[in-house]
Amino acid sequence: MDFSTQIKMDKPMFSFSYEDTVLMLGSCFAENIGSKLADIYFPIDVNPFGTLYNPASIAKAMRMLINEVQLSGEDLFVHEDTYHSFTHHSRFSGDTVDKSLYNINSRLSLSSSKLKTADKLIITFGTSWVYRLKSSGEVVANCHKLPDKMFIRERMSVSEIVEDWKSLLSQLWEENSSLKVLFTVSPVRHWKDGANGNQLSKATLLLAIEELRTLFPEQTDYFPAYELLMDELRDYRFYADDMLHPSDLAVNYIWEKFASTYLSKDAQCFTKDLSAIEKAINHRPFNNENKPYQDFLRQTIRKAQEINKAINSVELSNAVDELKKRLIE
Repeated sequence: MDFSTQIKMDKPMFSFSYEDTVLMLGSCFAENIGSKLADIYFPIDVNPFGTLYNPASIAKAMRMLINEVQLSGEDLFVHEDTYHSFTHHSRFSGDTVDKSLYNINSRLSLSSSKLKTADKLIITFGTSWVYRLKSSGEVVANCHKLPDKMFIRERMSVSEIVEDWKSLLSQLWEENSSLKVLFTVSPVRHWKDGANGNQLSKATLLLAIEELRTLFPEQTDYFPAYELLMDELRDYRFYADDMLHPSDLAVNYIWEKFASTYLSKDAQCFTKDLSAIEKAINHRPFNNENKPYQDFLRQTIRKAQEINKAINSVELSNAVDELKKRLIE
């Protein structure tokens, strides 16, 4: 007996291997999946601007990376004694100009260089609603709790998103012709837009992505994270306490679907062992000196060293060093 409608996972246009460098930008759901990839030691860079929600802000961030932009003090503003950037999440804000610029520019430099050689790019759109500064007409990535009267709120159209991203993707491929782009739509519901507004927003994103896939069928693909939660996991037990974000169980389920669909066969062979290594590092036993735990440490260290030899791109020396510190010689 089936108690839910099953989402048919189409054969992917491309896969992710440990030889790939992956860059990921978008909503908080991007960080959920990004952290899962990081936990199995994938070479991934997640959200160098912090959490971004709308296609216009994500596109602007991508252009900043392509053009190796560095911000100056003139690009920041002060609110409640904190320096902010309209292109960045508040995690990059600081109580001085220098702190904020260091946080922003060091990450920009790192991610700009990664983009030029990246093999895969994962983009997660969260909403098609945008906030535009009245003073300049600029779409902001984050309002940083400034008064509503400073912004105009509007929903992007399908054609606006497609034209912006068609231009951006062409520019990206001029810089890095082998780059493959995977689009997703975040299943997180933006309830402040209202029930109907949220649905219209998600539909706009889905239609825009479908047009982009039609324009670039060999270089882009789509992973149905939104559909998995809305249809296959259609039950409030799969939501967090706010009833808007997916629960840990739902994130894990969607991650398993992603991993089984998009990770290469070689990568899938190692994910279980790599996940076990990460869990071993995070595990703190009551008695560090007992023999079963010491045997477990030695076994985990051997496994990590074997994987390191098998996959040159996976760097486990730090993990091995951390585990060795706990050994009782």
